Amino acid sequence: MFQRILVAVDSSPARHVAVRLAGDMARLTGGKVSVLHVSASVATIAAVVPLEEDAEAKAILDEAVATLRDAGVDAEGTLADALTTQIATTISSAAEEWRADLLVLSPHHRKALEALLNPRVSDAVTHSSRTAVLLAPEDVPGDLR
Repeated sequence: MFQRILVAVDSSPARHVAVRLAGDMARLTGGKVSVLHVSASVATIAAVVPLEEDAEAKAILDEAVATLRDAGVDAEGTLADALTTQIATTISSAAEEWRADLLVLSPHHRKALEALLNPRVSDAVTHSSRTAVLLAPEDVPGDLR
């Protein structure tokens, strides 16, 4: 059970909790973790504009993979590019392609009106994915060791 765990990370501090939770699950089950960071871009009338630099995206991914490996977890990382409107489908597709049996995400809490106008990626993934989804709480006590 849960031998192939995909954890999607972004630039928010909540990523640390998701990585720790994915690592804990992998250590409990002897599983492997694939870390995915989607470098988002937004489309304007004139161009597609990246929302983060390539070096920043790589640093986020490398940090997560290193944290898992330092804790003794078999981990690999993948960097993907997508428009902000395609992040959820990119994550779901990556989980299916990697044949993940668990997908770990960190939800971003928003006020009701904001969530209506701009749905959370975690909500969209949860509703569209064929993979079991674990939403990491904002804060989990303990350390990944």
